[in-house]
Amino acid sequence: MTTTHARSAPAPLNDPFELSKAKGDLLVLTHIYTATFVLGLGALFGMLQGFSRANWIVMPAWFDYYRMLTAHGVLMALVFTTFFITGFLTYATYTTIPRVRSTKLNWTGYCVMLLGTAMATVAILDGSASVLYTFYAPLKASPLFYFGATFLVAGSLFVAADVLLNVAWFKKQNPQLRIPLPAFMAATTMVMWVIATLGVVAEMCILIPWSLGWTPGVDVALTRMLFWYFGHPLVYFWIMGAYTIWYAVVPATYKGTIFSDALTRVSFILLLLLSTPVGLHHQYLDPGIPAGWKFLHTILTYGVAVPSFMTAFAIFASFEIAARKAGVKGFVNIVKWLPWKNPAFAGAGCGMILFIFGGFGGVVNNSYSMDILVHNTMWVVGHFHVTVGGPVALTFVGATYRLIPALSGRKLFAPRLALASIFLWFVGMLVMSTSMHTVGLLGAPRRTSDVSYAGAAAAASWHPWMISAALGGTIIALGVLLFVIVATGTYIKDAKDPNPPPLAFAPVDEHAGPTPAILDRLGSWGLIAFAAAILAYAGPIAQLMSTHDYLAPGMRTW
Repeated sequence: MTTTHARSAPAPLNDPFELSKAKGDLLVLTHIYTATFVLGLGALFGMLQGFSRANWIVMPAWFDYYRMLTAHGVLMALVFTTFFITGFLTYATYTTIPRVRSTKLNWTGYCVMLLGTAMATVAILDGSASVLYTFYAPLKASPLFYFGATFLVAGSLFVAADVLLNVAWFKKQNPQLRIPLPAFMAATTMVMWVIATLGVVAEMCILIPWSLGWTPGVDVALTRMLFWYFGHPLVYFWIMGAYTIWYAVVPATYKGTIFSDALTRVSFILLLLLSTPVGLHHQYLDPGIPAGWKFLHTILTYGVAVPSFMTAFAIFASFEIAARKAGVKGFVNIVKWLPWKNPAFAGAGCGMILFIFGGFGGVVNNSYSMDILVHNTMWVVGHFHVTVGGPVALTFVGATYRLIPALSGRKLFAPRLALASIFLWFVGMLVMSTSMHTVGLLGAPRRTSDVSYAGAAAAASWHPWMISAALGGTIIALGVLLFVIVATGTYIKDAKDPNPPPLAFAPVDEHAGPTPAILDRLGSWGLIAFAAAILAYAGPIAQLMSTHDYLAPGMRTW
């Protein structure tokens, strides 16, 4: 069975699904434009951070560095990615499972997410929540921030329920058929997300009463553990969203096919199983956690490399299969043959290149002896950007250039600017992340507003790299600006396209092997993933709970 675009054939005007399709398109388009606005705002804050660390500007007291840093991290890492992924996975589900459906559940999720975003943003901008996007104790925010973050996550769970209910309906109606591959990837991502959010829900049950003054203090170690139970799967939430595009959308840009349905499902199942029981590798230096549990999470973290290598193999195999059908052979010739002038492909393609470097940096971060050297340095910031700010964000931007015309029926505004935004972002990310990695190895700390250290010679050697990072960040911000111009210009200019190109999903290659039925049993794999998460964290949490509680009253350092 192929995973062709379920709406490729025009529906009759009296087809009730056509009416549902219009509602679904508006829903997804709203998600995408919200993500676009948040991305532009977050990029502005990121550029200002670079200027501040390069000593080009001095932040005023009413908008200090840590307020700006928190706004950038929360908007980019939590809000932008969540709105885009929930919108895109909704599109993947609605498109490949044609069903007359109500969008009320999904709209409810969107509204709750938007409310949570507004609440958290107000708390950040008024200076009462400069706790960074890793909002564990002892830094203490106002209750408004914690309620906002809770609503953001809760809203995403409404969308997850919508996706999973549609997939469950499909299986009930078609027990003999496999779940369409794009819908399977969407549902697997959402199952992982539901399991991952259990950690942040538990953390909020501690932080909200604490912020309201209902408890005398908070267990810092426990909040850190609960956050990283959620915080690292959050990365896989982003990556699985990008992988869905790499596997199913990118081949359609060059009229290719998906290399293997079975391999794709295996890679997503592995990401589901391995995403949660790995968070302790963020806590190598934390006391109170037995070394054996840290070692277990280390091994499982290395295991995540397996689906990543599988994905790399499958993507490059799809390139070669399509190129050979077109009579193109040889690595260099195939790379040249790929549609680099298509922004949808260029975004994902440039992201794939960046992800190669990010993957190698991840090996360093997961190696205990090397992580000690780089853990609290700018190296980690560079790694974070070259794995998320590059591959994930560029992939989402490229897909947006196809989604907006497909959903709005409008011609893409200024296609050349769209392509320029991709390559500016790519070049800027290379410059910025390389500078951050290098200055991190020289010892420059992260999360500090002033790195001059009273003129110390070692700190002075960091300054040229801070300037280089600021220049790279400025180039990225210019790319983001062009993206926002193209996205908003497409809607404002309103140049109707009678036949807008759809964001199509590629079919599975005709020569691909069969898919075992066990790979389609998503419910069973979800239960196994949940059990793995419980087993990986039951011991460490029990260890913390059995020791004396050293409760922190909370603090504000800004």
